[in-house]
Amino acid sequence: MGALLEGRDVLAVMPTGSGKSAIYQVPTVVLGGPAVVVSPLIALQRDQVTGLRESAGPDAVAVNSAQSESATDRGWRAVREGDAEYLFLSPEQLSKDDVVTRLRELEPSLFVVDEAHCVSMWGHDFRPDYLNLGEVAERLGRPQVLALTATAATPVRDDIVEHLRMRDAHVVAAGTDRPNIGLVVRTFTDDAAKREAVARWTAAAGSPGILYTATRKDADAYAMRLRQDGVDAEAYHAGMKAADRSRIHDGFMAGAPAVVVATSAFGMGIDKPDIRFVAHASVPDSLDSYYQEIGRSGRDGEPARAVLFYRPEDLGLQKFLTARALDSTGLRRIMTVLAGQGVPQSRSRVAQLSGLSRRKTTDLLGLLEEAGAVTVEGRRRAVRAVSGHTADEATERAEEVFERRRRTDRSRIEMMRGYAETPSCRRQYLLGYFGEQLDGPCEHCDVCDRAPDRGTAAGHRETAAPGEGAPYEPNDRVRHAEWGEGTVMRVEEDRLVVLFEQVGYKTLSLPAVQDSDLLADA
Repeated sequence: MGALLEGRDVLAVMPTGSGKSAIYQVPTVVLGGPAVVVSPLIALQRDQVTGLRESAGPDAVAVNSAQSESATDRGWRAVREGDAEYLFLSPEQLSKDDVVTRLRELEPSLFVVDEAHCVSMWGHDFRPDYLNLGEVAERLGRPQVLALTATAATPVRDDIVEHLRMRDAHVVAAGTDRPNIGLVVRTFTDDAAKREAVARWTAAAGSPGILYTATRKDADAYAMRLRQDGVDAEAYHAGMKAADRSRIHDGFMAGAPAVVVATSAFGMGIDKPDIRFVAHASVPDSLDSYYQEIGRSGRDGEPARAVLFYRPEDLGLQKFLTARALDSTGLRRIMTVLAGQGVPQSRSRVAQLSGLSRRKTTDLLGLLEEAGAVTVEGRRRAVRAVSGHTADEATERAEEVFERRRRTDRSRIEMMRGYAETPSCRRQYLLGYFGEQLDGPCEHCDVCDRAPDRGTAAGHRETAAPGEGAPYEPNDRVRHAEWGEGTVMRVEEDRLVVLFEQVGYKTLSLPAVQDSDLLADA
C-alpha cells in the first residue's frame, strides 16, 4: 500500500488467503478515482464484488457477458457517478475498444491485474488475452499498475513486470509457505485399490472439503459413491449447465454440499475460510496447479490437510491431457491472410478471413508473435506480418515456440512426479519448486512424520545454505551449452533444479555440474 501511495507500480506475490485484495482497496479510497480490477472468471468477479459490498467500504460493480444489458448500464453509471469505486472486468472485455474508451473517461487511479501469473508462459495458466493488458493500461492514461498472484517464481515475476509494462516496480514476495496445511502422499500400484481408498478417505475426512479429479467422468462417479456413503457431495465440472455450477458453488460457500468433487474447473474464486481438506484422486498437471488448489484449504489458519492419491501410471493420463495438437494449417492460413492484406488487421478480421474461431486465432497469433513473425500495432491491437518471412518459415518458427512450451509442460509433470516420490521433506521440495529455500524439514508432512527422529526426515537432503560456500543460490541465472539460459530454483547438497527457458525444469547432479563445468553464469 505504501509503495502504491508513493506512486510506484507494485507486484505482490502472496499466499492464497493472505488478503491481497486489501492492497488495492485502501489506496483506491485515498487516491481518489476508481480502481479497474481485471479478474479472469465471472464467478471470481462475483465473489469479489460480494465481499466488497459486505464490507464498510465503497461499493463495487462488475461488467461481464453473464449479466443483462441493464445491469451493465447500471454498473457503468454507478462508477461514473461515484457510487462505486471498484469496477471488475475480464481481460476479454478489455479487448473491446468501446470498453477501453469508457474506462479512460472514468480516469481510474489504479489498474489492478488479479491472477497475474496468467500473463506468463512460465505460469501454469497462461492466457493470451492477458498479453494485451500492458497496452490497455497505457490507453487508460497509465494509472498505477498493481499485479497480484499467489504463485510466481522469479521467471514468472520477470514476465509479469515486462508484459504489464510496469514502471519502477516494487516487488513484494511474501513467501509461498502455508505451514498449517499438512502434506501427504498415498501411493498405489493398483487403480481399483486407489479408487476405493480415495472414496473411503474422503468419506471419513470431515467436511467441508474438495476432492479434485482428472476427468468429468471421475467427478460424477466419486460424487455418486460419496452420496451412497452418506456424504453430502456434488460433482462440479465444465460439462454441467452454468446454472448448476452456480448453484453448487454458492451452496458450497454457504455450507451445503459439504464436499465438492470437481475437475480443475472448480478453481479461482473459492474463497471459503474453513475448508478442512483438499484431496486429489489423481496427479494434477503441475505443482503450480497443485499449490493453487491445496491453497484453498485452511484459510482460517486452522489445520488442514492436502492429500495426493498417487499412482505413477496416472502421469501418463496427464501427459495425454496436456498434449495439445498444433494447427499448423491454421498458422499458414493466418500468415497467408496477413501477407495478402498489406495493412494491419484486427484479430476479428483475421479470424474471419482465415475461417478460424476467434479463440483459436488469438492462440495462434500469440505463437506467431512470440516467434517474431507478426507484430501488434496501435490501440486497436491490429496485427501485421513481419516482412522477410514466408508462411512456411513463420509456421516453422511458431512450431518451435509451441514445442518449447510443450517441453516445459512435460517437465512440470516430471516435477510433479518428483514431489510424489521424494524421500525427503515434501514442503522443502514444494517450496524449492518456486525458488524458496526451507533450511530444515517441516515436520508437518508424511515424510517427516515417518522419520525415526522428527528432527530429520527420512532420506532428508540438506539444502545448501546461501552464502556458506554454496556454488549456486536460488534465482541465480545460468547457461547450459545445450539447453541455453535458465534460473536456479532449488539447491540441495548434491543436486539443483534449474528452470531452462528452452526445455523447462531439469534436476542436475551438483558434482557432475561442478566436475564438468556444465553451467556458466548467464
